[in-house]
Amino acid sequence: MGDRLPPLLRQLRDPLALGRAARSKRSASLKPRTATADRVVQSVCPYCAVGCGQKVYVKDERVVQIEGDPDSPISRGRLCPKGAASEQYVNSPMREYKVKYRRPHGTEWEELDLETATDMIAERVIAARRETWEEHQEGKPDMRLDRTRGIAFLGGATLDSEENYLIKKLFTALGAIQIENQARI
Repeated sequence: MGDRLPPLLRQLRDPLALGRAARSKRSASLKPRTATADRVVQSVCPYCAVGCGQKVYVKDERVVQIEGDPDSPISRGRLCPKGAASEQYVNSPMREYKVKYRRPHGTEWEELDLETATDMIAERVIAARRETWEEHQEGKPDMRLDRTRGIAFLGGATLDSEENYLIKKLFTALGAIQIENQARI
């Protein structure tokens, strides 16, 4: 009889909102995706600098659910809408797995293998450094600069301290002086 009542009457019979009004035969047979997971991996949400803790549920080496980690001192199990939807980001059928490149003045994207793309980036960094290198200040040969203004870096807000340290070391070694982080802007 309870299942045949109109929804409003079922809700009125459940004044404490304990869920009886929403239960059905079908919902009673449902099992959470987390119950079927082979393992749970702790992770950090990639969307901003907050670093909310996530529990990633994996079944057959595929992410089946991502939830907030209640043991995280930062987020205490809560996730913003982006973090809560990160499972869709991982499993989206539209996710790209190949490097896409559009040549200057091109109208189409082409796929490159990772080694080719990495080589292109390295060649451009070397060329920019060579073409824009400033060894001495103009008119003052005794004033050494050893820098380039042709290379700059803007770091992402989700980088941790160790990553920022290594990036700073790399770009300083390349002679770059414009090194900034999104978290400061």
